[in-house]
Amino acid sequence: MILPNAWIVHCRRDPVDTCLSCYSMLFEGEQQFTYALSELGRFYRSYETLMAHWREVLPEDRFIEVDYEALVDDLEREARRLLDRLGLPWSDSCLEFHRTKRPIRTVSVNQVRQPLYRSAAGRRKRQHTSRIRLVTGCG
Repeated sequence: MILPNAWIVHCRRDPVDTCLSCYSMLFEGEQQFTYALSELGRFYRSYETLMAHWREVLPEDRFIEVDYEALVDDLEREARRLLDRLGLPWSDSCLEFHRTKRPIRTVSVNQVRQPLYRSAAGRRKRQHTSRIRLVTGCG
């Protein structure tokens, strides 16, 4: 309510892939929930509840959702869709975000400095398959 004209861009990703990613990172701050899968599950459920609330109460034209998997499948299509919704002009630099000279202060600094890649999408499926092969001796 304090920002009535704000755009909310909600970037979402497969829940299990998201939790696996958090679990595999060593965060600097007080994010203890990322070191226990059961805690991550509870935290993610709370996040889903919170986002359902915002989806319900915010104006539909101000709440934009971007799926990570769709983004890695077709970056240009999703970037153009987002810019169109925001009323911003297209720039080819959107496809070359990794060339930015701005400082990056997140745990994903190494990923931000390279072009978009697909290996993080569907990670849980590959890990599950690898575990099955390891346990059963198949593959």
